[in-house]
Amino acid sequence: MRLEWMNLKNTLKRDMIRSKTALAVCSGILAVLLPLVLGINYYLMTVLIIMLVFIIYSSAWNFLALSGQGSLGHAAFFGLGGYASAILARSLELPPLATILLGGIFAACIGVLIGLTCVRLREWFLAMVTFGFAVITHTITAELSWLTGGWDGIPAKKLVPVTIPNYIVYEYYILLFIAGAVILTLYLITRSRVGLALEAIRENELEAKVMGINVTRYKLTAFAVSAFLTGIAGALEIHHFGYITPEVYGIDISFWPIIYCISGGLFTLEGPILGTVIITILSEGLKSFGWTYERLILIGVILILVVIFLPKGFVSIPNKLKSRLKSHA
Repeated sequence: MRLEWMNLKNTLKRDMIRSKTALAVCSGILAVLLPLVLGINYYLMTVLIIMLVFIIYSSAWNFLALSGQGSLGHAAFFGLGGYASAILARSLELPPLATILLGGIFAACIGVLIGLTCVRLREWFLAMVTFGFAVITHTITAELSWLTGGWDGIPAKKLVPVTIPNYIVYEYYILLFIAGAVILTLYLITRSRVGLALEAIRENELEAKVMGINVTRYKLTAFAVSAFLTGIAGALEIHHFGYITPEVYGIDISFWPIIYCISGGLFTLEGPILGTVIITILSEGLKSFGWTYERLILIGVILILVVIFLPKGFVSIPNKLKSRLKSHA
């Protein structure tokens, strides 16, 4: 009986993996075809590009949360990656695609330093430290006007020169490729020993230590990877807009990935993607109808309802529908 149950469980697991793989492939194909379907509409392409930036950003934040660490100031790494990339591209006359990587590395180095100082902190204590760090970084960046342009900011090289016809389409495909590479990398990490160790730490840090897991090392690894990917996301955004100011450290920039992850589904690979896509489409759709502040109220209401009725996020909707159908069958 036990053997039959294990076989059934393995079969269901394989079917779930196949369905998720098929869905991922279909989503990828749809993403590639979107510019061909929508045409060269600069507003829609900009929305899609920013959506891809925040998919990377939200996935990076979610990876940190996977280790049981929360951050309320991830905009610090978002801004540091953006500023580092913009300054290096301008000073060294390097192409943005090269400095974006350097911006991510710079953010990762700062992330490790922050992680070293507060890796022993738990839950909201760590979250408040990261929030304070974002406020400090915001102020310091604004004061270093000789380097950062102060509150006025500095120009940044465009990811793709505007002189190239339909440059925004090339930008979109570059972002799509990078986002795909990030998601694949995170998938491989979460399915490896590192991912299992991070989950063990999140579930019970004391038991993880007893099992021989080096908690400090894995937490720092999560911090470094998350800060690196967040820095890349920040650099991609500023090279898209061609300008950066200290507003990039805003509280809203820190809170959006949290909203996307919670609404989509925490600790899942697809959660940040689904949350970013749904909330962005909803927000931009309402904005097109003239709902400026009202849309924020509606998003807040949706977030409350998700937390109460869908604690596992939008990704849990198919399973809930299946269980409802089975109960009525």
